[in-house]
Amino acid sequence: MGLPIFPTPSEKLRFKMDFQGRSSIVTGASQGIGKAIALELAWEGAEVILVDIQKEKLDEVAGEISANKGKAAVFSADVSRMDEAMKVVDEAVKGSKKIDFLVNNAGITRDNLLMRMKEEEWDSVLSVNLKGVFNFSKAVIRNMINNRYGRIVNISSIVGLIGNVGQCNYSASKAGVIGFTKSLAREVASRGITVNAVAPGYIDTPMTEGLPESVKQQFRDWIPVKRFGTPEEITHAVKFLLSDEAAYITGQVINVNGGMFM
Repeated sequence: MGLPIFPTPSEKLRFKMDFQGRSSIVTGASQGIGKAIALELAWEGAEVILVDIQKEKLDEVAGEISANKGKAAVFSADVSRMDEAMKVVDEAVKGSKKIDFLVNNAGITRDNLLMRMKEEEWDSVLSVNLKGVFNFSKAVIRNMINNRYGRIVNISSIVGLIGNVGQCNYSASKAGVIGFTKSLAREVASRGITVNAVAPGYIDTPMTEGLPESVKQQFRDWIPVKRFGTPEEITHAVKFLLSDEAAYITGQVINVNGGMFM
């Protein structure tokens, strides 16, 4: 199938950031933003450890990477469980001896008005979206400290900054990711590790494609650039934060939202 999401070869020559020899973990890598990030890192030469609970889809992503002569390993894991996060990292370290990049992308929604929200809807979203970031960050951080190098990028959301009706759980989890990012960045900056967040606006992904067209149009009217973003536009921001060009950037939130929040 190839990698249709990427720029032309001439554009690649201008913008290529070589990640040869780098080992990376991407959670939620089976589709949408996570898949786009995984494909791009593999194209740049990084070995990509794909993590998700949807193993069949992960295998498809790994197949795309292999077909383009990239390196990928598949781990079916629940990011909300610390034991599974530790197991993924332990196995990954056996192969590469180090983890250079971690992209905490895994996320779910269970939307409902607060007065109707079930406790399970709250707990499941916080467990995946926030505890998952804690689990995998804790799992890799000792390795990064020992190597005195690391890049962590956490995927937050515009609703973690502005809120949204029916998303108290999701908004709280994504706001928590921002606070976590800033705190961890302070803890590990002196060890050569940067920790940043990317906060996407409304992006064309499986998570948003189920919205009614009338709702989508309302959002387009609200967004200054008058369209949803693409997973690749998030990927570019993530890739920059993982690169050596961003070595002096840490504890920051990069908003990629078409001007919806300024």
